[in-house]
Amino acid sequence: MAQHSSTNKHNKKSHVGSSLHPPPLFSHFFMATSLSLSISPTTITAFRFNLSAMAAATTVTVPPIRVAPAVIVGGGRVGRALQDMGTGGDLLVRRGESVPLDFEGPIFVCTRNDDLESVLQSTPPSRWKDLVFFQNGMVEAWLERKGLRDANQVLAYFAVSKIGEAPVDGRTDTNPEGLTAAYGNWASVVASRLKAGGLSCKVLDKEAFQKQMLEKLIWICSVMLVGARHGGVSVGVVEKEFRTELSSLITELASAAASEKGLTFEEAMEERLCAYSRAVAHFPTAVKEFKWRNGWFYALSEKAAVQGKPDPCPLHSLWLKELRIV
Repeated sequence: MAQHSSTNKHNKKSHVGSSLHPPPLFSHFFMATSLSLSISPTTITAFRFNLSAMAAATTVTVPPIRVAPAVIVGGGRVGRALQDMGTGGDLLVRRGESVPLDFEGPIFVCTRNDDLESVLQSTPPSRWKDLVFFQNGMVEAWLERKGLRDANQVLAYFAVSKIGEAPVDGRTDTNPEGLTAAYGNWASVVASRLKAGGLSCKVLDKEAFQKQMLEKLIWICSVMLVGARHGGVSVGVVEKEFRTELSSLITELASAAASEKGLTFEEAMEERLCAYSRAVAHFPTAVKEFKWRNGWFYALSEKAAVQGKPDPCPLHSLWLKELRIV
């Protein structure tokens, strides 16, 4: 490095007399060009060597992404994948174990929705603010009941086929930058970990996150229901062969969600959700975790019936009854 600095000083002195005088190496090159149309092999070699040395001296080393240690609740596919993205300082908490009070940092909750109550009970109340929820579905109402309205949340648009395999990012042709998003005080820490693992992650404010959360809820509820009524075909088959049904249900559920929450979704939702369907075309379909997913929309239908109003989700209600889910 010192030799490089000395060379720079020498070059600067070479330019003091006149800005029209090039450095010695380039002077040799220009003289050779003006006297004849040929350049000696020695000059070319020296010129190439000097450029290579300059490039090597100015190479910038990009430091690795810093990944903060975390408590990870749940040793399933997502929990293990998050642990693999860490640097060895994480603490994995399994079912029935308590979250420690003295382990600083975020607490990644990677369990099934039905296990959330037990996770909360095994976590010291003073640490609730550090909980980061990775669950799909409508957990908003549950969080509000627990006094966790502003809890950290993650919309995980990446898939982990089985424990130990690298996660596949949910990048689509309409959103090549990726769809995974995080909200809350620990959002930037989550984003850093995911990026260290080769995944995308946007940090959003509350309103933007809520819209994306509802979009994913609409995707799960519509694609899985249409697929289930056709024998559990794959997500890709739903998008390709039953697009009309899927489109109608997406429109219906989006309208109901927007009315209930008093918000306006970004345009082209159907295109975004169908693009994601193509990205995970191999996924099977089934209506699962009803009370956390389709159950939220069916509750809107039940509320409308009690109030003597039209069903905001008539297709959804009809197809649930057709499958004897309700």
